[in-house]
Amino acid sequence: MTTEPAIQSAAMAECEEGEPSRWSVSDDLAAASMAADMDPWIIFDARKTPRAEFDEWLETYRPSRVHRFGNPCEESGPVGWIAVYGPSYCPGAKGGKELHNAWDKLQSTGRNINFEAIRELALNFGVTSGKWLMHLDTGFKVDHAWRCIATAVVDGRLNVAKVSPFQSDNNHVICVYTWDFTDEESIMQTDAVIRSSGVKCVLTYKPDIYTYLGIYRSNQWKICPTIYESRYDLECVPRRSRVINKVTSLEVT
Repeated sequence: MTTEPAIQSAAMAECEEGEPSRWSVSDDLAAASMAADMDPWIIFDARKTPRAEFDEWLETYRPSRVHRFGNPCEESGPVGWIAVYGPSYCPGAKGGKELHNAWDKLQSTGRNINFEAIRELALNFGVTSGKWLMHLDTGFKVDHAWRCIATAVVDGRLNVAKVSPFQSDNNHVICVYTWDFTDEESIMQTDAVIRSSGVKCVLTYKPDIYTYLGIYRSNQWKICPTIYESRYDLECVPRRSRVINKVTSLEVT
């Protein structure tokens, strides 16, 4: 186990599309995400740590019991994220100064800021990773879902995932990463693995470049911060996800 920050990405409060009310909402979410990334992480790294230690680690660090800003009674400090790295995990490209300079230049041109413009930026800088997000209440729901996801990561069926610790709002977010948000097939395959692991809640998918550029709900560009939505269809035989591409409004599966 290690507690060093990694995978500089994702939000503490990734949200569904909503009508922008004030830009500061997006700014506040971006600031919370950055703060979480900078605080220590609790990490199980399957590349270095024996599988036999995983179950004890998982029980010790249940997301519902790990406090985001520390627990004075236990003399524990803040925790940004709880994460699991799979056996083949390899960190991807991150948003850096050159990306942000290009982003500033793009905005200054007066060009329409939309998904296609940001996709082009991501491809130019090789920042193509993204993540499926799931929002869960604290307690059994998040602990159970996290166990399902984390086990799939350690077993090599998923690459890497993280979960936010307990906060006063009693909500958590789990992020499951993919390599390329432009590769729809791989995103659907990851959705299938998440569903087969036992998770049935609504999922939304967000490109990491949106996070790097501070694109959250209520952003000034009126961009929906997620590009796919997956709902598990309990009435379909066989049961499966129904995924909507939120950019095109078309059903993918």
